[in-house]
Amino acid sequence: MFTPEFWRDAAERAVRTAAQTGLALVTATAGLGLTDIDWAATASIVGLATLASVLTSVATSGVGPTGTASVVTEPATA
Repeated sequence: MFTPEFWRDAAERAVRTAAQTGLALVTATAGLGLTDIDWAATASIVGLATLASVLTSVATSGVGPTGTASVVTEPATA
């Protein structure tokens, strides 16, 4: 958890989570214009999902390969 690689991995996952959550929320309000979306609520939900992603990376830091935020090990090559 104390390596730059870990935090790069965690940040990558957090950015993906933020983008996916934001897209889902904006898409869920389909039919509305951009000015009709509650941007404060959307930002709040995106922020919470992003925080959950970072906390998940930290909570699982002892699982999987050392030095990364991944909990998945590389598959064995045949």
